[in-house]
Amino acid sequence: MAISSRTTDFDSLHRGGPPGRVQNQTPLLHTLGGPRDLDALTPDQLVSLAQEVREFLVRTVTQTGGHLGANLGVVELTIALHRVFDSPRTPILFDTGHQSYVHKLLTGRQDFSRLRARDGLSGYPSREESRHDFVENSHASAVLGWADGMARAKQLQGSGEHVVAVVGDGALTGGMAWEALNNIAASPQRPLIIVVNDNGRSYAPTVGGLANHLAELRENREKVATWRDGPYRTPLVTEPETGDQRNGASSLPSNLFEALGLSYLGPVDGHDLTALESALRNARTQGGAVVVHCVTRKGCGYAPAEECEEDRFHAIGVVHPATGIPVKTPHKDWTSIFAEEMVALGHERREIVAITAAMLHPVGLSPFASQFPQRVFDVGLAEQHAVVMAAGLATAGLHPIFAVYATFLNRAFDQVLMDVALHRIGVTFVLDRAGITGPDGPTHHGMWDLSILQAVPHLRLAAPRDAEQLRKQLRESVAVDDAPTVVRYPKGAVGPIIAAAGQINGMDVLLGAPDSIGTRPGMLRADVLLVSIGAMAPISLEAAAILAASGISSTVVDPRWVKPVNTQLPALAAEHRMVVTIEDHGCVGGAGSMLAQAMREAAVSVTLHDFAIPQRFLDHSTREELMDDAGLTGPAIACRIAALLAAQKEADR
Repeated sequence: MAISSRTTDFDSLHRGGPPGRVQNQTPLLHTLGGPRDLDALTPDQLVSLAQEVREFLVRTVTQTGGHLGANLGVVELTIALHRVFDSPRTPILFDTGHQSYVHKLLTGRQDFSRLRARDGLSGYPSREESRHDFVENSHASAVLGWADGMARAKQLQGSGEHVVAVVGDGALTGGMAWEALNNIAASPQRPLIIVVNDNGRSYAPTVGGLANHLAELRENREKVATWRDGPYRTPLVTEPETGDQRNGASSLPSNLFEALGLSYLGPVDGHDLTALESALRNARTQGGAVVVHCVTRKGCGYAPAEECEEDRFHAIGVVHPATGIPVKTPHKDWTSIFAEEMVALGHERREIVAITAAMLHPVGLSPFASQFPQRVFDVGLAEQHAVVMAAGLATAGLHPIFAVYATFLNRAFDQVLMDVALHRIGVTFVLDRAGITGPDGPTHHGMWDLSILQAVPHLRLAAPRDAEQLRKQLRESVAVDDAPTVVRYPKGAVGPIIAAAGQINGMDVLLGAPDSIGTRPGMLRADVLLVSIGAMAPISLEAAAILAASGISSTVVDPRWVKPVNTQLPALAAEHRMVVTIEDHGCVGGAGSMLAQAMREAAVSVTLHDFAIPQRFLDHSTREELMDDAGLTGPAIACRIAALLAAQKEADR
């Protein structure tokens, strides 16, 4: 029962009305209040439902942005999962969670009008949204560990219920997945079903030996199994010389999962509902740990996605549904500035190489890869290996640049600490999406890196305020060959160039006199020292302008290098009534914490206030909304500073 081959006029669908008001266009979908409503549908209705789900996803996600390609690829698979297993009694876990949109639709969450926006649905599984969601995940490769733990608990409790883990082939490139498989295989009697959603991609095509192995299994599909007309059966093979028939299992290619001691079913056509249901029911009947290998097509059924070789529309902004063309031309962003400078550095320095963890395009390394294909290494979703490999590359005489989302460096802290910093190795880490990122929610906000990296000896960390500083500080970073360096910048459009009025000991003075420290004995330089970190410079200057209008003077400095703290920054702080750090990072362990410690060590008693992100998990929303919530706007900062100064003056009387 393959999906319908008819084409859909997505342009007419787009004209049908806003997201969330599409009941007339998806009559079957909107009769579903929960997974068990699928039981009453006929085979023909299930095919129609799959088509409706695709139409719904294209209509809505092209208007809100989100993860489109991965969800188009799991429509039939998710329908089959909910037909065979009774969620939430049987937990269905998704790795990574961006492929859970169809799961949301089938479990009663059909208003996608504010997908990934404030008060709307999360782009990932969410316990707050539904009892059908168990793991709020978007960091890959973790779900098999969750599933192993839940299956152990069910076994101990005598439940007998299965746990189902849906894991993409891209997520299987991560080391945690193999740690979990090693443990699952040690006790294969546990009731655990691992559904491998094999589309040959994470963002880009999946790389590595496992990808090659899955490709081999796909290519031998007809030798492995047939599912269309009933339960699993091993095909008979005719010997060419004797004409005798024998069981075909002995002729199959070696299978890694079976070698681990796990039962294996497949490959199964991931867009054939009958085949999928048959395979999943067979796995449920077998008992114990079973791998069901499903072959899907990312972006299936939507031509613009299927024709996009870069990422099959893995994650999109607002696009025209008929063409897939972005509705708005984006401004130049931080990632593109980095991409341009990487190419320039590549031409100048042959020892520079680049590393990506399955995110060549999102982190801006594709232009470098186009010109220097032999100098880019994609390790899959394996950040820990990426860092250790970088140490090896540097030890052998190269300068590796590992470009990664700030939130994903969290996964490799031990390797940064013990494999790079301990050995004083020159590796550069470029942290994209640092700070508040917006609609991807708590797992993607890059607000932990300064806290984590503050503890790493020898490490130097730069936070550029604009495109010019990003270019300069990237070059300064790769010039260091005896310690790790980090460059962090946010998601989104890069602002205007902000010129410095001068420098004090390497710190850029953005507002105020760049006099040397100590040149005004007995006099204050200004009321407030605003220490602006990275891209917070425009907000800091706006706050200073508002304060000036009420008679409060400010000095605004950009330290450029946040770690280590500039040796003269405490002395500069001593020339002001108050110090305020303004940073797009968590308030615990960030730049303000580092400066406070440096001031204590220098016996500088000026009061310091850290204006930063609250140290909690932030929900999905726009960056602007979350910054406003945190009080990180020019007017809010100015108001708080004025009140703090007034209270301080009152206390001094």
